[in-house]
Amino acid sequence: MVTFNLMQSSSARWQIRTRPNRHYPFLSRHPWVMANALAHATLREVIPEDGSDASEPQSAKSQTANESDDETADSDPTERQLPACGEIIDLLDYDGNWIARGLINPASRLRIRLYAFSAEEQIDETMWADRIEQAVARRRLTGPANPQGGERLIFSESDRMSGLIVDRYADCLSIQITGGALIPRVEMLIREVSAAAARHQTPCQRILVRMDDATVKHEGVSEETLAQLRSFTTLDSEADSTVWYQHNGLEMAIDLQDGQKTGGYLDQQLNHAAAASYMADRRVLDICTYTGGFALAAARAGAKEVVAVDSSERALEIAKRNAERNQLTNVRFDQGDCFDDLKERRERGEQFDAIVLDPPRFAGSRNQTNAALRAYTRLNASAVDLLPPGGILVTCSCSGRVSRADFLNMLVDVGRKRGRDLIVLESRGPSPDHVFAVSCPESDYLKCIVVQVI
Repeated sequence: MVTFNLMQSSSARWQIRTRPNRHYPFLSRHPWVMANALAHATLREVIPEDGSDASEPQSAKSQTANESDDETADSDPTERQLPACGEIIDLLDYDGNWIARGLINPASRLRIRLYAFSAEEQIDETMWADRIEQAVARRRLTGPANPQGGERLIFSESDRMSGLIVDRYADCLSIQITGGALIPRVEMLIREVSAAAARHQTPCQRILVRMDDATVKHEGVSEETLAQLRSFTTLDSEADSTVWYQHNGLEMAIDLQDGQKTGGYLDQQLNHAAAASYMADRRVLDICTYTGGFALAAARAGAKEVVAVDSSERALEIAKRNAERNQLTNVRFDQGDCFDDLKERRERGEQFDAIVLDPPRFAGSRNQTNAALRAYTRLNASAVDLLPPGGILVTCSCSGRVSRADFLNMLVDVGRKRGRDLIVLESRGPSPDHVFAVSCPESDYLKCIVVQVI
């Protein structure tokens, strides 16, 4: 576990250099600095002797470009003083030239998150307030918001606030912290997000702050710190964590406390509607339905029958409530694993006119990409087996490490293996509130491909 810096200093008290030739992504403003990109022996605390601002770029003295890059020099320091989690640090290249400024978490493989690429810019409350206001205003470029609807207000790296995700469901803010270095600033961030939402005609009365179990582990967050983080939640009870909001003309419930991501899948909001336009008079299978987004949209659009499958009993309970709330009686809900369910339906000789595949993320890191593509191939091939000529396949991937080109090539492989032609009708991404920064291609993560199978 790490120590958290609760001070709100805007000055960088630390500097560190990259390893040789590892600085190029940061010149292009990529915000993630992994631990293996750093020359750890160059970490030093900056204590100005002349009273100057410690945040001014200086050259680290502990190593020069001509010194050997041996294993000891670049090993992660364990016995000397380390910065606290959340402290501001300046990133230099191997020759000591200033690159960027960010926040450090000594316990995380994603060691530094970068926020400032100008030496004059400080990481202070003004910076956060300005970026939060800009992010919320960005969502209004396409028109006014529906106060009873759902939208993403802040999307981490895409809005230049790595580690912070904020979704709004009606009058509730669901705030997900994915970077431990932001924890000391959470109270200020909540205040600024709430104020910005109110300024843009979507005031929120309830707040949920969450950090998922995997992030807690990866960021080195203690149970005590996690409890402090969750203390900012203002939901009155466990029952209060079920929130209703308007979604494509439907009344939808989500579980903010225990649901996936921030509770729902706002990124698929427009894709639910687009896919539904192909579903009239068809028998539809929705695999990984979660709370029923694709399934209920298909039912509302006139599908003859919809079978919705998910492995989570809790998700299916909410999906059933959503169907009842919207008086959709042509939907059946089955619990099961996505791979097993498709296999069993093929063995029974079942056939569907349209199939939706919206599985969870298969690749969380670069070294999982090949395994993820094999899983996507298996899943999509199993779906194609259940479709007649002319059938519709809506297949999705939320794995940022899997590119759109790789995902489409996976479909080429499926067609080859099954002896079928796959014609792409639409190649879609997330809803417009899920913006992405070109400097961080991983933020362009969602693929939704509508295919006719011949």
